[in-house]
Amino acid sequence: MTKQLISIHKICESYQIPESFFEELQAYELLPVYTENNKLLIDENTLPQVEKIMRLHFDLNINMEGIDVIINLLNQIEQMQDEINELKKRLRLYEDI
Repeated sequence: MTKQLISIHKICESYQIPESFFEELQAYELLPVYTENNKLLIDENTLPQVEKIMRLHFDLNINMEGIDVIINLLNQIEQMQDEINELKKRLRLYEDI
């Protein structure tokens, strides 16, 4: 599947945020940023993640270090939920015996 890339400049204009915000996201490795023809781009599938990070940063005034911790914890929770669901499926197999 090919990535649909969107310009960071357009996103910043749309949401009225500084482009330096994306530089910080890239520095903390919170978001993969691509370069094409001297333009900074992101995968449009990451927009929900960007919006979540924007709310944390701009609405709740959480700094990038805090956002990094929050995102990592949310990812760990998601992984654990996936593991729990897989274990529940395995247990159902033994219930039928």
